Amino acid sequence: MGEYVWRTYVDVEKEARHFGAGLRELGCQPRQNIVMFAETRAEWMIAAHGCFKQSIPVVTIYATLGDEAIAHGINETDVSTVITTYDLLPKFKKILAKTPKVDTIIYMEDPAQEHRKGGVYCKIKTKYTTLRSSEPVPPSPSDTAIIMYTSGSTGVPKGVILSHRNMLATLKAFADAMPIYDGDILMGFLPLAHVFELLAENLCMIGGVPIGYSTPLTMLDTSSKIMKGTKGDATILQPTCITTVPLIMDRISKGITDKVSRSGEFASAFFKWAYTYKQTWMRRGYDTPLLNKLMFARIRGLLGGRVRMMISGGAPLSPDTHAQVRICLCCSVVAGYGLTETTSCATVMDPHDRSTGRVGAPTSGTDVRLLDWDEGGYRVDNKPYPQGEIVIGGDCVAEGYYKNPEKTKEEFIDAEGRRWFKSGDIGELHHDGCIKIIDRKKDLVKLQAGEYVSLGKVEAELKTCPIVENICVYGDSSKCYTVALLVPHPLHLAELAARLGLPDMDFDALCQNPTVEKAVVKELADHARKCGLEKFEVPAAVKLVTEVWSPDMGLVTAAFKIKRKDIQERYKEDIKRMYAS
Repeated sequence: MGEYVWRTYVDVEKEARHFGAGLRELGCQPRQNIVMFAETRAEWMIAAHGCFKQSIPVVTIYATLGDEAIAHGINETDVSTVITTYDLLPKFKKILAKTPKVDTIIYMEDPAQEHRKGGVYCKIKTKYTTLRSSEPVPPSPSDTAIIMYTSGSTGVPKGVILSHRNMLATLKAFADAMPIYDGDILMGFLPLAHVFELLAENLCMIGGVPIGYSTPLTMLDTSSKIMKGTKGDATILQPTCITTVPLIMDRISKGITDKVSRSGEFASAFFKWAYTYKQTWMRRGYDTPLLNKLMFARIRGLLGGRVRMMISGGAPLSPDTHAQVRICLCCSVVAGYGLTETTSCATVMDPHDRSTGRVGAPTSGTDVRLLDWDEGGYRVDNKPYPQGEIVIGGDCVAEGYYKNPEKTKEEFIDAEGRRWFKSGDIGELHHDGCIKIIDRKKDLVKLQAGEYVSLGKVEAELKTCPIVENICVYGDSSKCYTVALLVPHPLHLAELAARLGLPDMDFDALCQNPTVEKAVVKELADHARKCGLEKFEVPAAVKLVTEVWSPDMGLVTAAFKIKRKDIQERYKEDIKRMYAS
């Protein structure tokens, strides 16, 4: 909301030191947990480093989680002090009744709001800025740095214990994998409660890369919180590096496609020619500087015009989106693979790798092995490539799940003097040492005729269809086809209805119209054929959902991965109806 105001390294270090000392004055002790419940901002990072200086473990909880999940995280970790933001205080007021041990709330002020007087929510309410002095207590490698509650795509969020050794192992690996240059600027907008964003920003602090904070609602000139005629964060900041997730990449990709299809017949045809031309030369290892200036400079300008690298993690990135963003934004798109349980570290693509659909080779200091999974037909001796469940080993592997020894024993192994984690993801090892994620154990459904369908793979491909805003595919083992719950793109749905010659209707009525439903199934089938999906993988029936799935509803995680079980539970009647029809 306006120009960026910068802090120096000296300012940040001093603030973090004072903050940590202030926590000690308030009675927080080393190795006693404290909760961070806030959106991404500079104070989040400073507060976390203040805690690290005093060996105080930080419990991170996504600000978008439901009240029950937040209370669960606070109670399970026996926390009495919570750091939050001014605008989350009203939400916290509801949670306080369920968290009897909490007696201190520290809030980060919101400069955009006048502070209301009164309304004390609990015994002490401390402003972030008033905390001061006491000597640091440096942590040892095995001390807990963070207890990170995963966004929980399956069931209740689990607390993953990450030690300072884990964090430094990942930072070493990322420092080897990511080239950093003078003049780089990172735009940070993903949740800092997500291990990938936290480690990427810490790498920037080590490498001297300034971080400018943003939000998905203020990022672009066209974002919903930016007033018409004023500039979005990307235009002002002009970042060179961006960390992102596939959902945001899909939106950028669809935005480009929409703009092109509305630019008239000649411009659209010229763009398609330029795109194909550049793609051909890029496959041979060349760039097209003249075309970049003439054709792609305007698209590049959407993100400030200086982006040279986008790093994507958190979910599978579809090859089409990967290629389109790389070509149109004229930058490297680096996909990585890792889990909260491996401190977001496992494999990272080389910035010069021209392929798509892969997640790169293991990072330095990390071991990756494949284990046979006979039930799914994935074996290490498969031809042409070895396949199997990915098991990750090294110093980046977490200490385990908080207060959950059974689950820890089930998924973590100590062998050969290393700690290993069974990921549940199925990988394929290519001849150049790169890994391709081809499946997930939990996403695999066997249909009546014996074919296996990877729901995650089908969803990743169908998400690139213009009409799809979000999708959840469901397969019943007693049936011979899959069905889908689909959140449609309102504009594209209206265009489809117009092509069908239907009278003007509102969005809800369109979603309930059987003719529109059939047309959407046909659109999906056509798109799936282009993506190379098998006929049995394509949903034979869809239910068009009018509500947009958000983390607040509990249907997607804070990293926007769908929560399969919750969605199926919410729409179980619709699923029955689709199979019955």
